[in-house]
Amino acid sequence: MGRNSRKRSLLRVLTRVVMGVGALTLMGRVPAMASNADNVIELNVGAAEVLEGFEEIATAPSSDFGEEDSEEEEPESSLVMADVKNSLNVRAEASQESEKIGLLYADCGGEILERAEGWTKIKSGNLIGWASNDYLLFGDEALELAESVGRTLATVDADALRVRKEPSEEAGIWGLIQKDETVEAVMEETTDDWLAIEYEGELGYISAEYVTTEFLVDNGETYEEIKERKKREQEEKAKLIANFGPSAIGTTDEMLLAALVYCEAGNQCYEGKLAVASVVMNRVRSEAYPDTIAGVIYASGQFTPAGNGKVERRVELGVNDECIQAAREAISGVSNVGTMTHFRRAGNREGYVIQDHVFW
Repeated sequence: MGRNSRKRSLLRVLTRVVMGVGALTLMGRVPAMASNADNVIELNVGAAEVLEGFEEIATAPSSDFGEEDSEEEEPESSLVMADVKNSLNVRAEASQESEKIGLLYADCGGEILERAEGWTKIKSGNLIGWASNDYLLFGDEALELAESVGRTLATVDADALRVRKEPSEEAGIWGLIQKDETVEAVMEETTDDWLAIEYEGELGYISAEYVTTEFLVDNGETYEEIKERKKREQEEKAKLIANFGPSAIGTTDEMLLAALVYCEAGNQCYEGKLAVASVVMNRVRSEAYPDTIAGVIYASGQFTPAGNGKVERRVELGVNDECIQAAREAISGVSNVGTMTHFRRAGNREGYVIQDHVFW
């Protein structure tokens, strides 16, 4: 069985297990790391909760997750994903006339709580309400989308962990990552014993024995949360302006965007750098994301270098002229990826490939 199909089967089984739990949290081993008894994987759609009694399922033989056994016997997954370009209204009751209480954005997911004719009651983070089935995905379609847009993060458990150039203890070393530092995994390149990551623009490998992994899918938001988020975004932007001092209009955003480009595509060609900057600006212009550069970059779970502090450190250290130029062009309205809002390391994901990244 292929890695992707095994991963989907695992997600399907674990989603069924947590039906009725307050937040959808799937914990288990990454199929590619089956030999490592200490690693876990979570699918968080809402706040994380540890499931009691999970070990019995996590340690089941891999054949239990096979496609042959699952097609007819497994009930529908409790996972639901938004099937919209921007956002979907979530209402207090199962009616178009009911009060709007929040938004479920494109590529966000949740847990099915209740079904009614044409409507589904969902929980996505703190957002609990009814959404029209016309704009939702269920079952295998939801699992496939979650796998496509979700992200696998790895947190280091050891005091320090070597990042090697190849998946071998004999390979050269790119550098070290410290305890509790979180990095994004490149699952297409991950092996049984080695987790592939991007390290300072290079593909590196860390031992799967010394990390804990999480598979994350984004949440929707209540209108109260949207209001609070926008307030935090304004405060964050004010802090950045204070740190940089008085400057020309756009310079603060330009440097922040350039720093992200450096962290995500520092070793890519100029087209690759411009594409990453364009993705950020496309999100700024989309209703499904925050409407500021800082808001997009620092949105929870979106860009690993922003979450682990590397973007801020790069702002302090400075970036090269090519990254600044890419940021400047994207801010001016130039995009070489159309309206695309996602990218990841090129692998089995379909999309527009520029050097080492695929955009969609």
